[in-house]
Amino acid sequence: MAAGTTGHAPVLGTEATPVTITSGGAIAIALLRLSIGFVFLWAFLDKLFGLGYATPGARAWINGGSPTKGFLSNVDIGPFQSAYNSIAGTWWADTLFMLGLLGVGLAVMLGVFMNISAVAGSLMMLLMWAAEWPFAQFTSSGEASGSTNPFMDYHLIYALVLIVLAVIGAGRYFGIAPWWARVTGGQAWLR
Repeated sequence: MAAGTTGHAPVLGTEATPVTITSGGAIAIALLRLSIGFVFLWAFLDKLFGLGYATPGARAWINGGSPTKGFLSNVDIGPFQSAYNSIAGTWWADTLFMLGLLGVGLAVMLGVFMNISAVAGSLMMLLMWAAEWPFAQFTSSGEASGSTNPFMDYHLIYALVLIVLAVIGAGRYFGIAPWWARVTGGQAWLR
């Protein structure tokens, strides 16, 4: 790879101006993209096969377990508590959650469909953030919630990372996006 990759960064109120990403910057962007993609893909694999990290083998989806029941049925805080509890373990919540984890994880790791992945992954993260409701210091039973910040947590950070990666076209850096653009004729909605 050359010393830098030239791209365009939009500046509000002006024409796009050329920006050079160094090789080190391109590597950092690629590592960030692969890392956040792996967070989603690993969660999918662990819940599907019960690899023993967050999901024991007996509760794997392929063994009849529910990927949403444990988390959503234990939501005991915030204004959406009853809504989350009521959908815990339903077939459609399990299916949508697993498809979201797989789709976002694969797309981000490959560097394609970054815009769609940013929206889907950010929505998933926002819903999980709302389930943990960091504003509250106490659960519905009066126990300490364990919230370490009244607003910001890793769910929102992950969502922001996905958005930034999509905005900067991170799939261009050690991803298959350049090849994908040639195959699809450069269709913007497929980026």
